[in-house]
Amino acid sequence: MTRVRRGYIARRRRTKIRLFASTFIGAHSRLTRTATQQKMRALVSSHRDRGRQKRDFRRLWITRINAASRENTVFYSYSEFIHNLYKKQLLLNRKILAQIAISNKNCIYMISNKISK
Repeated sequence: MTRVRRGYIARRRRTKIRLFASTFIGAHSRLTRTATQQKMRALVSSHRDRGRQKRDFRRLWITRINAASRENTVFYSYSEFIHNLYKKQLLLNRKILAQIAISNKNCIYMISNKISK
């Protein structure tokens, strides 16, 4: 019986896995089975942490705004500050407010004076 030459599909699949896992350490980058397992684990972690990253940044922005609003002589809590922003219809999101709080604290003071009147 003649020898059957295999196709390239399985090799292409393994090469794709190896390329993905090429930065992994040890057997996780060399052995196909463990590389496949680590690839699945990495993709699960990246999917989970995309949502977690959004949550973490929102918490960071809220903390920065709260610190800046309490630091000035306004003595607002964060919730009162945001509530008054919405009442006066000043549409600034938390990311922008946090950047203002870091770069220009006087501007936060002016905003809080504007909404308190």
